[in-house]
Amino acid sequence: MSESLLFLAHTEDDGTLSKATLEALGAAVAFRDATGAAMAVGLIGGEVAGAAAAIGGCGATRVLAVAGPPFAAARYATDAASAEALARASGATLVFVPGTSRWSRVVAGVAHRLGGRADTQVTSLAAEGGAVTVTRWYYRQRMEAALTRTERPWVIAIDPGAAPAWSGVAGAPAVDMVAVALPPGGVRTEVAGFRAPASDQQTIRPDAALLFVAGAGWTKKQADGKTHLTEAESIIRGFLDRSQASLGGSKSLVDQSGEGQAVLHFMTHLNQVGQTGSTPRHPKGLATCCHGEEPHVVGWRFISERRAVNLDPNCGWARGKADVVYVADAFEVMRKVNEML
Repeated sequence: MSESLLFLAHTEDDGTLSKATLEALGAAVAFRDATGAAMAVGLIGGEVAGAAAAIGGCGATRVLAVAGPPFAAARYATDAASAEALARASGATLVFVPGTSRWSRVVAGVAHRLGGRADTQVTSLAAEGGAVTVTRWYYRQRMEAALTRTERPWVIAIDPGAAPAWSGVAGAPAVDMVAVALPPGGVRTEVAGFRAPASDQQTIRPDAALLFVAGAGWTKKQADGKTHLTEAESIIRGFLDRSQASLGGSKSLVDQSGEGQAVLHFMTHLNQVGQTGSTPRHPKGLATCCHGEEPHVVGWRFISERRAVNLDPNCGWARGKADVVYVADAFEVMRKVNEML
């Protein structure tokens, strides 16, 4: 089957393209090169000239864009209408998008409007024997499946971290602006602004080189028979500030907040790794006071180097799950690490 490709991307607040977008573009370009299909690029944002120039060397046959103040912020009505317009203007049979939260909200609706299908959390693309195949994980990365579809257009959201980011020369491509007719009353959401924690309060850093995971042991009684929550918070906070690591939490730790137990105040369910939590892709990971075994390890599947600090050398996490285990008290180890930093 002859395919035509469209890569869709939205710009960030400053008009640039995110790392997740460049990773998805890298996967799309690799697929284009392997199949020889023509690929167009579609951009959405308040201002797209800078983004178009940044990826001008990706070899796109056309660069289409929807631009203007109404399309700068994430909003279902404008994002879905823009993506639909760009897909129709390109005539693409395969539409690739980065698996960002902004795109994940609209891909199903866009595919429905186009009369096609959509798949999310895709980790690889291939074309064998004339059939396009994608792979993705199910059940929190415990099962991998290979999927193929005959319906077109097929909208495919590529998971962040699943492919190397595209890096090529800039250019000055001609940009074809596509008009989007928003129906009267079709835009009912007004974006008033953004509220975000201060940088020194942010604990989730997707691009950090290290993921630091805290387990429930930080909140338990220590060798003196007492809990040391205030000190635990100080140690962990100090390490995060000095190392700029991202913070993860085991399920047993984040669940304590709903059980009326003492908790680390900066730890929420958004920090949860494994089981029903996230599956991060940091280069390195350090687990402390964790007894996770398989559910926890699933959350670490794509981390290349995994280390742990645990007093119990026989716990399931230590036996065969981590690359290096330090059999020691996490309080003492991390205090010393903070001193060294």
